[in-house]
Amino acid sequence: MDQTDKTGDQTDKIRLERPAPHVALIRIDRVEKKNALHSSMVIEIGRLLDMLEADDEVRAVVITGGETIFAAGADIKEMLEKGPDGTANNLARVAAWRGIDAFKKPLIAAVNGIAFGAGCELAMVCDFIVAGSNAQFGQPEVKIGGMAGDGGTQRLPRRLGQGVASWMLFSGEPIDVERAHQLGMVVEICDPSDTADRAVEMASIIAERAPVAVRNTKACIRAAVGATLENGIAVERDAIWRNNMTADKREGTLAFVEKRAPKFTGK
Repeated sequence: MDQTDKTGDQTDKIRLERPAPHVALIRIDRVEKKNALHSSMVIEIGRLLDMLEADDEVRAVVITGGETIFAAGADIKEMLEKGPDGTANNLARVAAWRGIDAFKKPLIAAVNGIAFGAGCELAMVCDFIVAGSNAQFGQPEVKIGGMAGDGGTQRLPRRLGQGVASWMLFSGEPIDVERAHQLGMVVEICDPSDTADRAVEMASIIAERAPVAVRNTKACIRAAVGATLENGIAVERDAIWRNNMTADKREGTLAFVEKRAPKFTGK
């Protein structure tokens, strides 16, 4: 299959690296599309994490993009061309997100530049975020008639509190890294050239600790802060299905591709 086809396989844009003992790094490298997450890329991240979970040599994993961008969101052209069943409701993509969320080892996001939409959701599914001074976080889906559909409506309130999360999800407006750090979403701010290296360094520190104790601690943390997350994600999936059937969602997606302002009708 042509790797450059707009709706084709983009798994080659996800790279696995081994930057340090017991540490793996997954890098998103689709710079020409602002690291937009095609469904095949999400599925590939899920596949790699399944493999790394079974690898006893790996004790912590970092997910990153580049120095100027983490991920701009989902692949909007794919969504337009394949429709809801081929993207947001793609069973393999949904299963991949569940697998990423269920990853039992420490998972660290190293974020530079924009982490919007699915990019923000990928960062939030990680246990913590290290970010460059140029980082921004947002869920802009509502601007094109959509809504956060890969866990954003559930994870953002848990990370930032209901008020800030509601503003971001209702308006589609982002927050900068200083605000994200102030609110506890980001644990450390770096120079963008150092973000990935710092995340690997932190992963290496974790990898020196007792692996079983760390995994069990992660399970306890998840139980403490996300006891109802699974039910919340199910509610979000149902809402995404219904929203994808609206005329406004179709109009918003078309307007984005055609580079014009959308005309929403409330239908």
